[in-house]
Amino acid sequence: MTSILTNNAAMAALQTLRALNDSMEETQARVSSGLRVGGAADNAAYWSIATTMRSDNMAISAVKDAIGLGAAKVDTAYAAMESAIEVVKEIKAKVVAATEEGVDKAKIQEEIKQLQLQLVSIAESASFSGENWVAGGVNTVAAPIKATVVSGFIRNSNGTVAVKTTEYTLDASTVGSMTLLFGGAAGTGAIDLTKGILGSVAETFNAKIDWDNDGTLSAAPTAILGKSIQTLDLNLITTSAGMAEALALVEYGLQSMTSAAAALGSISMRIDLQEDFVSKLSDSIDKGIGRLVDADMNEESTRLKALQTQQQLGIQSLSIANTNSENILQLFRQ
Repeated sequence: MTSILTNNAAMAALQTLRALNDSMEETQARVSSGLRVGGAADNAAYWSIATTMRSDNMAISAVKDAIGLGAAKVDTAYAAMESAIEVVKEIKAKVVAATEEGVDKAKIQEEIKQLQLQLVSIAESASFSGENWVAGGVNTVAAPIKATVVSGFIRNSNGTVAVKTTEYTLDASTVGSMTLLFGGAAGTGAIDLTKGILGSVAETFNAKIDWDNDGTLSAAPTAILGKSIQTLDLNLITTSAGMAEALALVEYGLQSMTSAAAALGSISMRIDLQEDFVSKLSDSIDKGIGRLVDADMNEESTRLKALQTQQQLGIQSLSIANTNSENILQLFRQ
């Protein structure tokens, strides 16, 4: 039946054109944004996962920056410890040279004094972002304290999140476990030259040094009582036994510094590995998010071209449907 009131063909063509326009709008949004899932309405599950992972990735990016800061602190401390070890090696060599008969100890002591001042300079300079991991620390003269660097961000299976840290002990008082060249005063954190590996007096190490090299541990000899590597004075030592004791003190300090440097080196290695892992993890999360929500631009551009063609055909079809009513006028003109 042909009706001038109801044009079924035109309505069908118009509905098809509306559907095509909706599809084109959706496809154009994907092409312009590059996202297949741009909001919760597109795919609530994928959008939720992607939003959570993006927030985690931002946290991981912050962790990466924090790891870089921690790496700088550790590298600064390691460089300082290495330099201090080289200086103590020089002191050791001077002590050995002073054991030679006829050597002017006063001249050698002048050199040792300059090396001792250099140790203080190294310790005072080894600070990064206000932290010094080879000297000082708030009240490390009383007890060890923990220094930490951020090492990771995790999301547990139950949905809780946490920041992981790596600890390093700043110890200026525990015999056999000291990691600081000098201690830190209570309250101010100012460097205390009477504590730490270099500042602790000889009698502190009684239970750790074989002073007379007889295979047994004994009390610190009188020749170096009250002396540390930092205050060692060869002018006050008059016997070959006293020189051997001074050498034992320096050697013990050197071993302690080597142990502390090894600990710093281990942390530095772990931080480097973690930094590399965090970078790869961040890239993997980005790829995972992309698989969930990114649009396939080849597919979307092809679809857009097809929809544009269909739209043109839909407009033509609507035009044809509208001309059917005009054909009725021909009947009345005859």
